[in-house]
Amino acid sequence: MIPKPSKPTHLPSSYRPISLLSILGKIFERLLLPRLQESFDGLEIIPNHQFGFRSCHSTIQQAHRVVDTIATSLELKHFCAGVFLDVSQAFDRVWHKGLLWKLKGILPSTYYLILKSYLSDRFFLVTQGSSRSSIFPVLAGVPQGSVLAPLLYTIFTADLPSNPNTSIYTFADDTAILSTHTDSVFAIRSLQSHLHSLEPWLQKWRIKINPNKSKYIVFTLKRTTLGPVFLYNTPIPPADHVRYLGLYLDKRLTWNPHTRLKRAELNKRYKLLARLLDKRSKLTLQNKRRLYTSLLAPIWTYGLELYGTAKRSNINRLQTLQSKILRRIVNAPFYVSNHSIHTDLNIPFIPELAKTRYNKFHQKLSFHPNPLAANLFSTTLPSNPRRRLRRRWPRDQLVD
Repeated sequence: MIPKPSKPTHLPSSYRPISLLSILGKIFERLLLPRLQESFDGLEIIPNHQFGFRSCHSTIQQAHRVVDTIATSLELKHFCAGVFLDVSQAFDRVWHKGLLWKLKGILPSTYYLILKSYLSDRFFLVTQGSSRSSIFPVLAGVPQGSVLAPLLYTIFTADLPSNPNTSIYTFADDTAILSTHTDSVFAIRSLQSHLHSLEPWLQKWRIKINPNKSKYIVFTLKRTTLGPVFLYNTPIPPADHVRYLGLYLDKRLTWNPHTRLKRAELNKRYKLLARLLDKRSKLTLQNKRRLYTSLLAPIWTYGLELYGTAKRSNINRLQTLQSKILRRIVNAPFYVSNHSIHTDLNIPFIPELAKTRYNKFHQKLSFHPNPLAANLFSTTLPSNPRRRLRRRWPRDQLVD
């Protein structure tokens, strides 16, 4: 059992069970996985909107799709209503009978029987110190730690209901649904209609969504109060910003909450490592640089391809802290410029790094097998709207 971060340790639900799999079983899973993937790819079972645990797909690609939808909506003066759903214990609650029923209809009998045997007759017990629980059968869930678990979960949720007036964005169990329209009422009604169609599907396949932990947000530049949306007659809490795939998206897509929270996280971790990085440290300059690039920089470099075009004040929030840390690392006197320090350490300024990372990211999209990801290779926003706003979007880094 591995404790979940920031969860109360006295609750059983705050721990993630990890299956202890045999070496022989792991080898067999590795051999079986590519054969199953080939079968599913040939049948086109996995929907294009699912980017999780698929080759050539990434979280940044999916987040880019979300950012594109919001940015286009803002440029067109539309309302973009969205819900970001919290799936409770997604991998642990996969209904075995339901999964096997779906697999039986799409797989050859040999593969089906192998997976049926793989999921059947599993048991678990919990050991704490010298105490040991009774043995219980595992009636739901895919084995955590298994290479087959993500694929099986993806197949189990592949028939997620869609709606012609909304767009779905999924990465494993991270699910976002967006609806855009010139009329805010229509956008919200379309979103609510999609949520209503989800309810019987969720109940049928025993998937639990926590409405209180899900988030509802309307991306717009207008100062208006908009109506709520419901799931199981429970209102989904509205929010001014949401976290999706590690990025904080605010209702105006300014990236202000994201850079603010990332600066706080970076500063907190820097304080833990300060003694290893300041002038009293016995570490070499090379090792100090390695500590920064491996433990501190990844906090803010993730997603930089997308938020790197935020206004200068938001980027400077991170840049000033990076410059401060690098000055401490080299113990530079006040008259040495930040440019010299960055050059000597071969660490680029944040805007330069954002441009480099986005161009590399963009080049990989030209022949993407998923048409939704391949559309990101376009040099304009979807539908190529007239640029009304002064702000810059990720693709603007291609022409700098």
